[in-house]
Amino acid sequence: MYKNIIIPVDLGHTERLQPMIDIARLLGGDGASVILINVVENLPAFVAAELPSDLTARTIEDARSRLEETVAGHGISAEIEVRSGHPATTILECANDRKADLIVIASHRPGFGDFLIGSTAARVVRHAQCSVHVVR
Repeated sequence: MYKNIIIPVDLGHTERLQPMIDIARLLGGDGASVILINVVENLPAFVAAELPSDLTARTIEDARSRLEETVAGHGISAEIEVRSGHPATTILECANDRKADLIVIASHRPGFGDFLIGSTAARVVRHAQCSVHVVR
């Protein structure tokens, strides 16, 4: 059984959350610690220069609020974490920081450029130092 499970959540595709939660419950059991993470991508500097300086902070707070609402709707007990950065890199950093022994990640239907599994999921699978379960 896994004890520390990370579930990356794309707030644009919350319909993928329930299958990931089900897998985490199955693989982690009752004593598992579940952390839901959402990653807010950093804007390129030339774009950020034209936008309000607190935009990233507001976006992170909005993401945290939306994730809390989503978790309440699914009736699960989980920690919520929102970070900014590159999605795959930030998910891997969170897994290392939290000493995760499992990442449960969703993958979209691939396009030609990321054949087999999604590009973020593929990077996480290739570089994770723990087990990764990909949900389709």
